[in-house]
Amino acid sequence: MEEIYHRFGDEVAFFVIYIQEAHPTDGWQVDNNIQDGVLYRQHQTFEERETVANACSLDLHLPLPILIEDMDNAIDEAYGAAPERLYLIGADGKVAYRGGAGPHFFDLGEWEQAIEACVKTASVTVKASDA
Repeated sequence: MEEIYHRFGDEVAFFVIYIQEAHPTDGWQVDNNIQDGVLYRQHQTFEERETVANACSLDLHLPLPILIEDMDNAIDEAYGAAPERLYLIGADGKVAYRGGAGPHFFDLGEWEQAIEACVKTASVTVKASDA
């Protein structure tokens, strides 16, 4: 993902949107989280969510900017984002790519191809309108 971000970062706005905990300690915990020390309860306040989002960003060394979902979980509900998912929103504001639920159905190659196609289409449109 980091390579894709660096490759297209000048042409595409990338964001990680931090949503509710998929596997909180007070809910459905998974062995991998226990082994990796990823032990957070479900956020009760926005400040708590923000603290955990920042900790995750630092622990994972994410170069992408992080947006934090409000406590209403509207993004998660609207986009079926949990536990994690890759999206591409086109210049027209419409979903241009919706990946499978991660981590098992992530396809970074497919996502990269969708980004490449959108960037090429945008370049052709700009060049045609400049002429």
